[in-house]
Amino acid sequence: MFQALRRPGRRPALFGSAAALAVVGLLLWWLLPLDEESPSGAITFSTGTEKGVYQMYGKLLQEAIAGDLPRLDVVLKNSDGSQENVRRVATGAADYTIAAADAVETYILQNKPGSGRLRGCSRLYDDYVHLVVPRSSPVRSVADLKGRKVAVGPSGSGVRLIADHVLQAAGLDPGTDIEPLAYGIQDTPDLLKNRKIDAFFWSGGLPTTAVQGLSKTDDIRLVPIGGDVIEKLHKQGGASRYYRAAVMPADAYPKAQRETPVPTLAVANLLITRDDADARLTEELTRTVIASRDHIGEVVHAAQLVDLRTAIYTDPLPLHEGARRYYRSIKP
Repeated sequence: MFQALRRPGRRPALFGSAAALAVVGLLLWWLLPLDEESPSGAITFSTGTEKGVYQMYGKLLQEAIAGDLPRLDVVLKNSDGSQENVRRVATGAADYTIAAADAVETYILQNKPGSGRLRGCSRLYDDYVHLVVPRSSPVRSVADLKGRKVAVGPSGSGVRLIADHVLQAAGLDPGTDIEPLAYGIQDTPDLLKNRKIDAFFWSGGLPTTAVQGLSKTDDIRLVPIGGDVIEKLHKQGGASRYYRAAVMPADAYPKAQRETPVPTLAVANLLITRDDADARLTEELTRTVIASRDHIGEVVHAAQLVDLRTAIYTDPLPLHEGARRYYRSIKP
């Protein structure tokens, strides 16, 4: 007994080392499953215009993906906005993008190339329609834009689509009753400040940095888009059914709004892809989008509204199988 205590054999020590190695091995197996490597390769993500919310969101999502999926290279590609984004994904020029539901529906209704292959990954946040004028402007409603120079967004943008619908609902012909100018949010604040345009439309999350900056340096107003316009929008049918009445909170642009909420309309943004996108990659990308909400929301405040309870509703698109797997995996 005494001798065993003074001179322990090597076998117990070896057994202890083997047990420790087994524990480490099990831990590594749990943390780094050998049968499911992180998705790798490169994908193209179509974003939006300079200074727009889509572009900012895309850059922050790229950073989040780099942390969660380090073997995946995400290439960002600027665009004019929703309409161009939908076309790019449908035709294979991009793998993933953000687009407003009305732009997606318009592409489908027009039966454009690849429209049947579009799939949804997540409902993100709502875009709010802005109609911005100098505070001294006589424009008090959409109908008051008649005969004025109005920036309605580039031809491939979601802004242009919405502006055309809103103008028509207000009884104006977008091509003849105003002077339509194809400027985007990267240009319109300076154009309005220098009085080279009378008004501009914008559709984006709240707050949009470019509008926020303009409100701090120039005296501007947000023109209400009332219920009568929205009622007529819904009567248009088609993609207009995705517009809903909304209120821009008083603190969205405090100086411009002077603590007054502004009636307007909103439309949901969707993360979209194609039916042939890799299912596991789409599952993990969707997971990152949901998990990064708070981090991205620190910069793009609209992203804070991404809600797991509504993310699954990607109408007018069916869910991609990879996104479906993600939502099933987190069900209690």
